[in-house]
Amino acid sequence: MYFTDRGIEELAGRRGEEEVTLAWLADQLRVFVDLNPEFETPVERLATWLARLDDDDALDDED
Repeated sequence: MYFTDRGIEELAGRRGEEEVTLAWLADQLRVFVDLNPEFETPVERLATWLARLDDDDALDDED
């Protein structure tokens, strides 16, 4: 188990029944990066990956 799995499990457990918009998620990611600028690159990579999920090679992209 990766360390991040614990956070993902907590997110699903605490907020798994909620429905959110992508606009809300984008706002939360911006706030997180504002508070934690050292995570700008990983958040950027996650957001780009999520944005491109419909692309045929999105899961294979290892930039």
